[in-house]
Amino acid sequence: MRKRFFVAFLAVVTTTIAAAQQTPSSGDSTALTIYNDNFAVARTWVELNLKPGLNDVTTTLVTTQLEPDSVILRNPPGSAVTFQIREQNYDAGVVTQEWLLKKFEGKTVDFQLSPVETADRSVGTPQFFPAQIVKGKILRAGGGEQQPLIEVNGQLQFQLPGLPLFPAATDGLLLKPTLRWQIQSDKAQSIPAELAYITGGFSWQATYNVITPEAADVTGDQQADILGWVTIHNDSGAEFQAARIKLMAGDVAKVQPEGRRFARRQMEMASEMVMVSDETQVTQKAFDDFHLYDLNRTVQLRDGETKQIQFLNASGVAITRTYLYDGSAPNLQPVRSGRANQEEEYGIDISNTKVRILQEFKNSLPNHLGIPMPSGRLRVYRRDSDGQMEFIGESLIPHTPTEDTVKIATGNAFDVKGSRTQTDFHANNSGHTLDETFQIKLTNQKPQPVAVTVIEHLYRGENWEITDKSADYVKADSHTLHFPVQVPAKGESTLTYSVRYTW
Repeated sequence: MRKRFFVAFLAVVTTTIAAAQQTPSSGDSTALTIYNDNFAVARTWVELNLKPGLNDVTTTLVTTQLEPDSVILRNPPGSAVTFQIREQNYDAGVVTQEWLLKKFEGKTVDFQLSPVETADRSVGTPQFFPAQIVKGKILRAGGGEQQPLIEVNGQLQFQLPGLPLFPAATDGLLLKPTLRWQIQSDKAQSIPAELAYITGGFSWQATYNVITPEAADVTGDQQADILGWVTIHNDSGAEFQAARIKLMAGDVAKVQPEGRRFARRQMEMASEMVMVSDETQVTQKAFDDFHLYDLNRTVQLRDGETKQIQFLNASGVAITRTYLYDGSAPNLQPVRSGRANQEEEYGIDISNTKVRILQEFKNSLPNHLGIPMPSGRLRVYRRDSDGQMEFIGESLIPHTPTEDTVKIATGNAFDVKGSRTQTDFHANNSGHTLDETFQIKLTNQKPQPVAVTVIEHLYRGENWEITDKSADYVKADSHTLHFPVQVPAKGESTLTYSVRYTW
């Protein structure tokens, strides 16, 4: 592992904080504020037992992905003691087999061979030969795509002959990442100093489970339960026995250090489900231009672990299911040149027949919610007649403040279909007009009527006018219309409209 080194020259610490704040002891747990984008701010306490003059201070209360130039070591709140940090060093080179092989390049070490089992043919019983030790000279440690090169009994081989055994008294062994300081003090003093730093290897995501009741096969409001979880990943290389955790939601600008890449481990490595009791509910507050969620409890967070904690439990949430039909070809853009696209087949050569299912609910107090919802995956389940929950779709939602509406597209309807046909087209170059008529047919094989919103895009030109229509519409934007259409049970409905473009 490569050593990371950072030096801070002659930093003078003289911070004083309001006396209303109490001074935690160095035995307190670490506090973590975890951000969406795979980093965190860690805060802990380091006991400084300083003598007059220059002191060497070491701590292992750090991670392997610490950003050295983010480290802050300061005097305790409520005090005005002064000390000087003359030098700071950080080493994440925790000992590994690869590190030891490189350290012993050019030297001879012992390799332990695996035990051997053979069968005695005369009696048919197996015999075991104990592990043997051979000596090998490490000519090249290898690593990455490069193979090791070992000399054994005067011969070279491109693999380790066995398990390498290294002297226990090897210099420079680091079992944990380490911060070292040289601190100048003008007197003898023992103080718990606050240590804070930014580290990679942490991330969190929100996930939501929406449980809808059975036999809700008609459009309109349904009463749903919503459970929200935060999933925290620790890939920092450090273990936290009792961490006080806050989660920052929002798009906080962060420059990733050059050359540093944070690899997320698979969630299957470790997973623990933690239910938060009523006495320690997750709380949130606005913080700067973001939102800060406090778990209000200490959590054990092991390295490589994925932990889930419930932060939202709402019942009786009114959720509405609607259907959307957008039959035109995707990604159509209106002409911006002051003319209209006069290609007759433009936009109708590809026609969609699928009707999307849309679930939506308002994030408000009257709707039993009203908490800012961090972005994340939202899954929708419905109970069957036997009481079992079945998965019926999922979607990603953005950061959603209170009073906003959450909309989730959960799939395409099986029994509701649509078709879109151009029934008339006429372009008049001399009159600078283009007339076009469409017929949209919706079929419904469900035993209940459904309400479908037909989405139409006026993509041929900038200037348009609806000259005829069989149903009213809502203008969603300058080139999009929404037609609400009721489709009877086991029946069909037809929408027609004509549009004139001018230039």
